[in-house]
Amino acid sequence: MSTRSQPVETGSGPPRTADPAEPTAGPPRRGRKAIAGRSPSQMAWKRVRRDKITTIALVITVLFVLIALFAPLLTAVTGWGPIAPDNKAINPDTGNYPYGSFGGISLTHLLGVEPGTGYDLFARIVYGLRTSLLVGLVSAVVSTVVGVVVGLAAGYFGGWIDTLLSRVMDVMLAFPQLLFIIALTPVIQSALQTDSHGGTNENLRLAVLVLNIAAFAWAYTARLVRGQVLSMREREFVDAARIMGAGWRHILFRQLLPNLWAPILIAFALAVPQNITTEAALSYLGVGVVPPNPDWGSLLTDASQFFLQDPAYLFVPGVLLLILVLALNLLGDGVRDALDPRANRG
Repeated sequence: MSTRSQPVETGSGPPRTADPAEPTAGPPRRGRKAIAGRSPSQMAWKRVRRDKITTIALVITVLFVLIALFAPLLTAVTGWGPIAPDNKAINPDTGNYPYGSFGGISLTHLLGVEPGTGYDLFARIVYGLRTSLLVGLVSAVVSTVVGVVVGLAAGYFGGWIDTLLSRVMDVMLAFPQLLFIIALTPVIQSALQTDSHGGTNENLRLAVLVLNIAAFAWAYTARLVRGQVLSMREREFVDAARIMGAGWRHILFRQLLPNLWAPILIAFALAVPQNITTEAALSYLGVGVVPPNPDWGSLLTDASQFFLQDPAYLFVPGVLLLILVLALNLLGDGVRDALDPRANRG
């Protein structure tokens, strides 16, 4: 059999002789990795995993969420609860302050007990975490949904609709949020008294608190979404949808909204810690969750009365609130960096 090289035709010039050692097109060599395509969500998740600070913040956030979800089981298994006064843990001769040092921390009471009442502090913190996360998450969901709808309508339709909605956003952004919530919450709760003693049902109190926080928070998301829609509504894919006869509902929710999930997710991630802080501040000021219902803000209110005699009672919930809010903020920053294709990855 002849092993003579065969001529190879080229685009111009004389034919050349093929080199047997020259590599030819075909499957990748052994040891080479095939290039695999990744979706934007997969690339974002990869960036999050590569960021150590964001990963730590995610682990801490998940841990807090799990503690809140399994609060009854956790207090039952450990024996550090449920929320019930332990009169044996406080000394009536010293003003009902806990026995022992550091607020009465012991194997029976992991984080000590509450002065005056003897409530287990670990149980109150765990159940109070449920309240804080519930208010923060639900109010963020409500404000995000309202903000997305208003922002889509203002950015897409334009004209008098955009002018009207933009002025409403400006008014809401100009309000001193905390002061108005403090003024409105007691008024609404007193108008919705539901029990025979002239009080307000706790679930109704939480609902009023969530709606008040969300009512002043949606404008930030709406302004963000409106700006994104204004830059996208004249692009080719939107024009193509109009030419094919698509209605405004299809364009808003099938064309524009899927391209806005990144900034919406970022806005939601940053709204949760802000709402948790607002809820704690309102409870601290006495217009949020009221005792004996557990809440971190009310814990800080009670602890301020015993700070000099029992500083651990203020230190423990204060540090935990700081860790939770810091972790949520760092997680929101990490999500923003992971979803922003223009961010510097180093």
